[in-house]
Amino acid sequence: MATLEITDLHVSVDTEEGSKEILKGVTLTLKSGETHAIMGPNGSGKSTLAYSIAGHPKYTVTSGSITLDGEDVLSMSVDERARAGLFLAMQYPVEVPGVTVSNFLRTAKTAIEGEAPKLRHWVKDVRSTMDELRMDSTFADRNVNEGFSGGEKKRHEILQMELLKPKFAVLDETDSGLDVDALRVVSEGVNRVQGNTDSGVLLITHYTRILRYIKPDRVHVFVDGRIADQGGAELADQLEAEGYDRYVPTGEPAAFTGA
Repeated sequence: MATLEITDLHVSVDTEEGSKEILKGVTLTLKSGETHAIMGPNGSGKSTLAYSIAGHPKYTVTSGSITLDGEDVLSMSVDERARAGLFLAMQYPVEVPGVTVSNFLRTAKTAIEGEAPKLRHWVKDVRSTMDELRMDSTFADRNVNEGFSGGEKKRHEILQMELLKPKFAVLDETDSGLDVDALRVVSEGVNRVQGNTDSGVLLITHYTRILRYIKPDRVHVFVDGRIADQGGAELADQLEAEGYDRYVPTGEPAAFTGA
């Protein structure tokens, strides 16, 4: 069983006004096969946690630790983190002109595994996974995220997750901008990965609707860079009913943004 452990994590980002602390001591542990949902008002540090795990250079870890099976994640480069088994589905996937989806996926798989997958089996795997995500076969010949709709970008993120089979996947608002059908397809993809590989999932979301398809084992409420509350799946239902107001100072309402 693999373990991703975050201990007393403090993270800052440079702004025009100087360095600003975003995460102010976050501690949580995610194990293989578990799904943890991260919820909270805008600006509470949810995406900062995701990018800090992945190694985005914009974010500076000032103290605390992130370990994967006891290994220091913070000492790893971005590509080393990916090879160690970490995966980030980005909130805003970037376009990569001139690189087709098929070339991108095979190159990524080769980099992570250390050798190129057998072409015949790889093509079969890609096609079957695309079929399950209800993606047209011509999708593989398009440039990465270039001209993709919001839903296509998110399906492509899950396509990567299914093919790369990470130990831990951080999904940063993968549900945003999806209609009901696309949400169901994407959720089924995440559940398939967990069923086939026992991956751990850290699911960052504003909306409880995706939690109807992907059942969390734990829910963590982020407010002002800290975990203000945590509990089981029932906590998400409570947040939908009551919002975040009880976690923020009087006079600073934080309306729940979920459906």
